[in-house]
Amino acid sequence: MIIELPTPITDYVAANARLDLNGMLQPFVPDAVVFDAGINKKFEGRVQLRTLFEEEVIPVKAIFTPEAVRHENGKVVVEGPAHGDFPGSPLRFTYTFTLEGNAIRALEITL
Repeated sequence: MIIELPTPITDYVAANARLDLNGMLQPFVPDAVVFDAGINKKFEGRVQLRTLFEEEVIPVKAIFTPEAVRHENGKVVVEGPAHGDFPGSPLRFTYTFTLEGNAIRALEITL
């Protein structure tokens, strides 16, 4: 099944599938915010997002695969599993994106 995602989300997902650090950062606005409920941490700006991806995503090869998308209250909600070298893999996640123009302004990651 193919799901249609806005371009910045498609770009992020594709870069994540390659574990491409710079590619994952590129779709975010410079002062974007990511809240990862799994580790209960908020990351603000590209420097902190780089740290998140370098420490929490790439080492465990966490790759998110979108399976469903819906639009809710001006946000894009994407659901699907993430697999990798982490306990419980694969786990099902919900990624709630807030877009600004053609970029990601915010991302909330929940189980």
